[in-house]
Amino acid sequence: MNYQNLALELLVNMQAVRKAQHQNNIIDVLQGEALALHCIEEHCQNTVVPGDISKTIGVSSARVATLLNDLENKGLVTREIDRNDRRKIIVKLTTQGQNVAKTKKQEFLQKITSLLMLLGEYDAKEYVRIMGRLAEEISKINIAFIHSERVENA
Repeated sequence: MNYQNLALELLVNMQAVRKAQHQNNIIDVLQGEALALHCIEEHCQNTVVPGDISKTIGVSSARVATLLNDLENKGLVTREIDRNDRRKIIVKLTTQGQNVAKTKKQEFLQKITSLLMLLGEYDAKEYVRIMGRLAEEISKINIAFIHSERVENA
């Protein structure tokens, strides 16, 4: 099998999907404010420190600070000093933030569901399986890369 030709075909297909603009809708949810809200709501039980958000969604602490400023200005989160450890800032969703997080999640699920339905049952299941496999393999590569960096720096 010629993987390079397959890679070129994949790039052409990815560009075609990007031109269709659906990817932008998906990317909006997979980054930025929507993802931060989702992280706080789903993964962090409505209360979290900024470092946990950074780790969970894979962005820098500076980006999280910007996101939290924007979310706080919109009345979606609050930040307060942890009473047990004054060095920590606790981030909480407001009632409005919880509502927005749920709405964004439903919108995202509706968009993804519609796209998967276009593929049909078999291809949708295969796509999800392959994306899971790809995520697994990339994770292994990243872990191996991090490990080799630590060995080299030791």
